[in-house]
Amino acid sequence: MAQKKRKLQITVIFIIFIVYFFIAARPIPKETILAPRWISILPSSSPMDIDEDIISPKGFSDTLLPFTLGSSFGYIDSSGQFAISKTMTDDIYLSQNMWTEYGAEPSGITINDIVQNRQIIIENAQGYPILLDNRVFILGSDQNSLSEIDANGNVKWTYEFGAPLTCIDAASGLVLTGSLDGVVEVFNSDGERIFYFEPGGSRYSVILGVAISRNGSRIGIICGIDKQRFLLFERFGSTGGEYRVVYHEFLETGFRRPVRILFVDEDRRIVFEREGGIGCYSIKSRRGIFIPLDGDILAVDELGDQGFFFLITSGAEKNLVGIKFPPDRLFGLSGAAARDTVFMKAPFKSDDVFLGRTSLQNKQGSMLVTGGGTSLISFNLEEK
Repeated sequence: MAQKKRKLQITVIFIIFIVYFFIAARPIPKETILAPRWISILPSSSPMDIDEDIISPKGFSDTLLPFTLGSSFGYIDSSGQFAISKTMTDDIYLSQNMWTEYGAEPSGITINDIVQNRQIIIENAQGYPILLDNRVFILGSDQNSLSEIDANGNVKWTYEFGAPLTCIDAASGLVLTGSLDGVVEVFNSDGERIFYFEPGGSRYSVILGVAISRNGSRIGIICGIDKQRFLLFERFGSTGGEYRVVYHEFLETGFRRPVRILFVDEDRRIVFEREGGIGCYSIKSRRGIFIPLDGDILAVDELGDQGFFFLITSGAEKNLVGIKFPPDRLFGLSGAAARDTVFMKAPFKSDDVFLGRTSLQNKQGSMLVTGGGTSLISFNLEEK
């Protein structure tokens, strides 16, 4: 009798366990990890393979990432092969598709287009090259003028400013500029000014950083000294050249130098330097957060894909810092919501640093490349 009763108890417990398992069990959430792929040593073009499955024997992949590290620069593909690896002899400017070397007072400039496999020769340049949005610009030697150059090396248009330019960005056929006198301007593809704004509100009016979203619908600026501000504009109206302020924030002490500001994560967020860390504003939630960091920011991930953002900070030693943006519903909340965004810190020692990130072709996720000394190391962001 006792044995039957015990069997009945075991059966009941087993049934309760099964019911609980199917009712209460939840799928284990996937975790995003940094999976090491390869290490490449400069100036060698043969990487040390960590995962041979990604090495393509058919030459360079479609994804090329521009890099600068110490006195070296060039382009590296997603398998760790150097498409270009050169030693700097002059000043350089690299973009995703083009690069150039130029002297202190260049009379002529050669732009190398690695996608079209061609060169653009600019004679009598009278300024310095800027390569943005797959376009070529010349900033006048006095920094008071900007010209766009066509594929034949000829000037398409030139605009004269009332004060030296301090920052510039371009996307979606538009050019966004900021100047020493505190003026923000937007130009269309023909060089016509379609937007003009003076933020004001500070003891010293100067524009220290500008960013334009990939579709040109939003612009962000860092402006002023004492007090410094972050402003976000959105386009409205039917003419395409009307922007209005939708958010602004005072940044306390601020900086007296150019400030990093950029749209990331497919324009879902805009991030910017601020004293003691970075600011991040969510386009969806219309709120911002402050993420405290130690040390100065030396390099930033310009992609910020999949809700993750990476940067390198200075201090007693360098740190590769990983940030996971909180859900939009938590933006604007102080305390742990902001502190917990930093999910990794990897210290390393190097005088020179590099950080870059690019989306992978025909694969989910993205590739993070960081460098120090004479080495570049790649990681894939993967869900496990």
